[in-house]
Amino acid sequence: MATRTIWKGAITFGLVHIPVGLHTATTESGVDFDWLDRRSMDPVGYKRINKRTGKEIESKDIVKGVEYEDGQYVIISPEEIAEAYPRTTQTIEIQQFVESAEVSFVYLERPYYIAPINKGQKVYALLRDTLVKSGKIGIAKVVIQTKQHLAALIPMGDALVLNLMRWGDEVKSVEGLDLPKAGAKSMSPSASELKMAKMLVDEMSAEWDPAEYQDEFKAAIMGLVEQKAQAGKTETVIAPQEEAPAYADNVIDLTDLLQRSLRGGASKGRAKAEAKPAKKAAPRSSAVKKAPAKKAAKSARQAKKAA
Repeated sequence: MATRTIWKGAITFGLVHIPVGLHTATTESGVDFDWLDRRSMDPVGYKRINKRTGKEIESKDIVKGVEYEDGQYVIISPEEIAEAYPRTTQTIEIQQFVESAEVSFVYLERPYYIAPINKGQKVYALLRDTLVKSGKIGIAKVVIQTKQHLAALIPMGDALVLNLMRWGDEVKSVEGLDLPKAGAKSMSPSASELKMAKMLVDEMSAEWDPAEYQDEFKAAIMGLVEQKAQAGKTETVIAPQEEAPAYADNVIDLTDLLQRSLRGGASKGRAKAEAKPAKKAAPRSSAVKKAPAKKAAKSARQAKKAA
């Protein structure tokens, strides 16, 4: 079933420009419970309460702060937060290509389908087929809804998938866990144990079919919802719609771009980018980083419901 385009822009690597649209690749399988006033069936919101006094306060008296040390907060103004937001470029900018096996699944977070637009099918197919034959994936940066993401560009059948990734400092190390060391004699299973374990695995093995796995809790709850809906006990919620952002749609001759990239255009561009001073790197990694992330996360949740 076709899905609406949630983002339009371009994949770029070297001097190559591929106009594409982004589509959601997953749906939420859980049950989304909303709070309602049982007397009037009105939605229940959240009051802004001063946790010390218990009194409600107005929006104008609320400021955003980031805890820098225990009990010590740095106050960040709306203007400073807006200034710290990453610049929206409408591009999926590939930083490098790596062996697919090198990227652990723990870094992968949320997939999106990428589809070519504006006569970009040929160069889209070229990138996809090149990744398949080389066994590599692209590591890219992209800005979606004012938040910058690290992402993996992965071929899947006829499609390219953009899988948003966790940043390196968001994945914890296994150090400190009580794990059996590989090859340790005290933990090595006997030959008979390995044989029986393999037999059990073989016996339980089958071809992967995701349709066989269902959320039983969701099925039970939705069964109750269906019964009550048939009895006429329903409520209607209208989700807000978002406007699609503007994007570039120019397509340049592919052969010329590849030749220019191989002659050094890509390396020169990368060297120029690395030479630029990172003026905002320090504040974004400390006080400013978390504040816009909360707003971006809220926007992402709203966009997910709209989708």
